[in-house]
Parts: sequence; C-alpha cells; structure tokens
Amino acid sequence: MLSALLLIPLLGALVVGCWPNKLASERAKGISIAFLGVNLIVSLYLLTQFDLSITGLQFIESMPWLEELGLGYELGIDGLSLPLLIINSLLSLVAVYASDNDMRRPRLYYSLLLIITFAVAGAFVAQNLLLFFIFYELELIPLYLLIAIWGGPKRGYAATKFLIYTALSGILILASFLGLVWLSGSSSFDYSATMAQGLPWIQQAVLLAALLIGFGIKIPLFPLHTWLPDAHVQASTPISVLLAGVLLKLGTYGLFRFGVCTFSEVWVDLAPYLAWWAVISVLYGSLAAIAQTDMKKMVAYSSVGHMGYVLLAAAASNPLSFVGTVFQMVSHGFISALLFLVVGVVYKKTGTRDLTVLRGLLNPERGLPLIGSAMVLAVMASAGIPGMVGFISEFIVYRGSFVSFAPQTLLCLLGSGLTAVYFLLLVNRAFFGRLATTEKQTVEQDPVLPVVTWQERLPAFALVSLLFVFGLSPSWMTRWIEPTTTAMYNAMPAKLEVSSYQISVPLADASTDVAKCSDGDCAL
Repeated sequence: MLSALLLIPLLGALVVGCWPNKLASERAKGISIAFLGVNLIVSLYLLTQFDLSITGLQFIESMPWLEELGLGYELGIDGLSLPLLIINSLLSLVAVYASDNDMRRPRLYYSLLLIITFAVAGAFVAQNLLLFFIFYELELIPLYLLIAIWGGPKRGYAATKFLIYTALSGILILASFLGLVWLSGSSSFDYSATMAQGLPWIQQAVLLAALLIGFGIKIPLFPLHTWLPDAHVQASTPISVLLAGVLLKLGTYGLFRFGVCTFSEVWVDLAPYLAWWAVISVLYGSLAAIAQTDMKKMVAYSSVGHMGYVLLAAAASNPLSFVGTVFQMVSHGFISALLFLVVGVVYKKTGTRDLTVLRGLLNPERGLPLIGSAMVLAVMASAGIPGMVGFISEFIVYRGSFVSFAPQTLLCLLGSGLTAVYFLLLVNRAFFGRLATTEKQTVEQDPVLPVVTWQERLPAFALVSLLFVFGLSPSWMTRWIEPTTTAMYNAMPAKLEVSSYQISVPLADASTDVAKCSDGDCAL
C-alpha cells in the first residue's frame, strides 16, 4: 500500500510529462487532479486499516536495494507519520485544484507538483536514513523550479536563496546520518531509535547539533528563517500552500523522529536551551509579522512563530507535549494553507496585497464577502479561538510544556496574544471600511471587484470545515497520534525531570488520607 502511495503521483508525473500530443493546461490539470484524488483515497484507506492497538510501524515493506551502501527499501508508518501523510495528499490536491486553468508550460508545472507529492510522501514513510535523505532532497529542485519559473518579479533571488539554504540543510543532515552509522558500527542505514545508545555524550551532542541546524533551516527557526518570507512572497499561491502546509513539516517531522527519539539523552540535557530557542522564534516571528504591510509576508512570518510552538512541545519531552508536537504540525498545515489560499484570491481579484491600499473587502455587494469571511475564520483559528483546531493544538502544547518549562511556556503564550494583534491589524485594514478608490473616483463610484467563482471558493471552504471538525472533535486526530507518541516517550532512556511543577498525591490508602484531611493535617 505504501509503495502504491508513492507510485501514484510518480505515475501521474510521467503521464503528464510524456503525453504524446499537445497537452492543454486544463487537461493537464484534470489529469493531475485525477491521480491526486486516487492518492488521497489510498491515504484515507490506510487510515481505516490502521490498527490503533499497535504502537510500532505498520504496513511495513522491506526489500534489499544497494546493500553495499547500506541503502534498503524500508517503508512503514505509525501515528507520527500517518497524519502528515494524509495532509500531504490533501494539500497537494488543493494546490493543483487552486492552480490557474491557463497555466503556462503546464506539462512541466504539474509534473513538478506531482514529483513533490511523491518525494514528501517518501520522506514520511522511509525507515532507512539514506532513503529518507534521498526523498528529502528530491523535492529541492522541483520547488526551486516552481518558484524560479512561475514566481513573482524577484523569483530568481528567492529561488536561489531557497536552494542554498535547503542544500546546506541537506548537507548537515547527511553528515549527521553518516556520522551516526559510522560511530554506531552499523552495517546499514536502517533506522532504529537505539542507534545512538552507547555513544559518548559529546559525539551524540555533535550529531544532534547538525540535525538541529539542518532541520531548523527547514522548519524554519530564527535565525535560520530568512529564506522563507522571500520564497513565500515570490511563489505563486499553490506553491505557498504546499510550502507552508506540507514542506515545512519535513523539518519538524525529521527533528522529532531523528532528533528527539534517537538522541534523547542529549536532547533532555539541551531541552531548556531549546525551549528558550522556541521562545525567541515565537516572539520574533510574531513581532516581525506585526511590522509587515504585505499580507503574504505577514502570513509567512506567522509560520516562523507557530513553528516555534512545535519546538517548545518537543523540548518539554513528556507524553502530552509529544501529542501537542504532532497536533500542532497538522493544525498549522490546515491553517497556513487556508491563509495563503485566501491571500491568493485577494491578490488575484484586487491586484495587490498591500495593507496600506486594501480596505473594505467584506463589502457584501461589491467586495469579497465570502472570501473575507474565510479569512476571518482562518485568523480566528490561528489566534487560538476556542472551537477551532488552532485552540486545541496550542492548548495541548501549553498544557504539556508548562509542567516542564513554565517561564518559557508563559512567554510563548504571549506570542499567541501577538498573533491576535497582527491578524487583527490585517483583517481591520483589508476587510473593513469602504472599498478602496482611486483619485478619480468618488465614494459613490467604488470599484466592483471581479466575482469569485465556486472553483476558487471550494478549497477554502473545505479547509474551513476541517478547522471546525478537528477543533470540536480533537479526539478524531489524537486517537491516531497518542499511542505512538506515548510509546516513543516510554522508550526514551533518559527523561526530563518535571517533579518541580507536578503534585503527586499517594492513593495507596485513601481512607487514611481522607481522615488526615478531616483533621486539618492534609496540605496540597
């Protein structure tokens, strides 16, 4: 089943790229939607067949490949990779559906999108370190081309910057993997969470530092984030959806899978410093977002802040925070994809993303009322309004992290308040007031914006529904995540000391405790 999940988008890329006759843009888009629709169905079928009683890998596939290099075709999924695998299938379909019908060079464009879907899915299911690295690097060139060819005026600069940063990320990750296999004496790159056990602390620290910087670039964390705003601003809307919703999760997934689980002894020792790193990223991303006047750049900086919550939860290193780590990845995928979709529609209909120019887009007669409503809901979810998925994910992160790092958690909570500030500025400036007018127009001659078609609304409405579904019923997601993350925590040889923030109540003799309390001798 996992091989089928990889082969479907790859086959779609071959069909689109090798179509014998001239291929119109709409037909290329239709073919891509068909393949990605099947891919999503297969992903959901895996969800229905997933056994919640098994905490380890499922649907395992193993075949020898290049045994001399230690490279094997090792696939498997668990509660950590399954939600991300489904998000990849869903948002890839959304990105293709949201692409323009008259896309230039459609063969290349849709082939590259399908290859990215294939590569990301491969990274999430790979259980061989070298195989993971191959898939991790495979998405680099397609995304570079998608930005460089179909991007904005400064697309060359943004694409090159992305290429350099991501290439450096790959070099550090490969160096860490090579060092881990060499120092552990393993004969292959087959992944095991116990590979680093027995290595000296300093060796583990060096290998973990390489992973932290490598995956920190991809996440991205401050100050390794500078490629992200440029890439988002210059990329087209579908590419921004994929970049924020899926590709950034390669960094958080890799850091959690290979950093926390493999180097848990060193991770626990460095956890307080990592928590402060998360605080810096959260506050910097939030403050930088407040200073932006470009809607897309504001949303891009918000991603920097919200990815800091993932690092905070991972640093806290307890069962609840681990659930929050994965939940925040999924939540951010939905919310960021919706934000970029709505910003893309606004830019397409108005020709600008400048918050000093836009206003009155919620006008029910001549504006973009439904798209504006979707933006308001996305902003509410990102700010953590109860009843939406953003509230649940952040609440789990804070509840799990507070018992380990109370000061850092409170400072990150301030970041949530700042999120409400900058998104309130966005909504107030762009969507309220009168529609913008030019110097030659009077107030009575406000422009009528182009109509938003249902094709443009449908992806946004689908994502809005998911914000409420998982916000009102979070157990539909946590039930898949919790068994795996709890097993990962139990398997950690070293655990973070959290007793200073917890109250332990002995329950061995409840009657005696009650009697003591009745005499006034019981104190909490």
